[in-house]
Amino acid sequence: MTASVPPGAGAVPAELFAAFCDDAAVFPPGELPLAQAVPAHLRHVTAAHAPLVGPLVVPQARLPELAELTAGHERRSLDLAVTVPSPEAAGQALASVAALPTARLCVLEVAVPEGVPTAEIVPRLTTALKGAEDRTGVTVYVEVPRDQRRPGLIASLADSPFLAKFRTGGVRAELYPDEWELARAVLLAVRARVPFKATAGLHHAVRNTDPRTGFEQHGHLNLLAATGAALGGAGEEEVVAVLAERDATTVAGLVGALSPEVRAAFRSFGTCSLAEPVGELAALGLLDPDLTKDLL
Repeated sequence: MTASVPPGAGAVPAELFAAFCDDAAVFPPGELPLAQAVPAHLRHVTAAHAPLVGPLVVPQARLPELAELTAGHERRSLDLAVTVPSPEAAGQALASVAALPTARLCVLEVAVPEGVPTAEIVPRLTTALKGAEDRTGVTVYVEVPRDQRRPGLIASLADSPFLAKFRTGGVRAELYPDEWELARAVLLAVRARVPFKATAGLHHAVRNTDPRTGFEQHGHLNLLAATGAALGGAGEEEVVAVLAERDATTVAGLVGALSPEVRAAFRSFGTCSLAEPVGELAALGLLDPDLTKDLL
């Protein structure tokens, strides 16, 4: 992606992108083998761009493999986000990571199976975590289903210690919410004061059409700017327009005007390539170019 650098973009506070990019290298479409993803992640967190790097995201089912791969590593040297398939699995994931001396659990990402009523989700997760070991410092996200349960679940999350996770894409076109659906989700979360993260499909900084698949892909900077607009009181149509904007200079200008406080609402997004977001942010003038010197 090429774009003109927006005036004043170099003045963007570093805090705006602190721990913005969760390392989801083992997930599609990248699907990097875990044996390669672990050393690559450890390189990222010691590289110039380390301030942008969040935890390594790993499915719960792969924790035994991770234990073998990290045997002998320095204690608590690997920050993890673990995805689990149901609220009931959350407690077991905590226990599994606690048994990994090299890992530090930062995030749990909890999926909600089909058919689980809205009113049961938070209580079931609370019960699953009640008997678990101390989870101080662990942020728990609940993946909000893209169905009629969404408004009720976000309302229930507002009265809980749990945050929201929105799926913004995937390996099939129907896994991408359009800009209207995503705008409604952002507005629900912002108005309920429920912080959120996003996962999947945010392969580039700015809204685009993937030339290989033809999928309409959201830009992670569009989502950040849309969150800022929602926090500023924008209505649905304005948030939709920000999500739909394809001009990179325009989007970069919107982001360059944001306060770092927007990150209290939009916490992070998962990316299977840390090089892409870091490189694109620098190309747009939103990041110190020196932070790209260690990119592979």
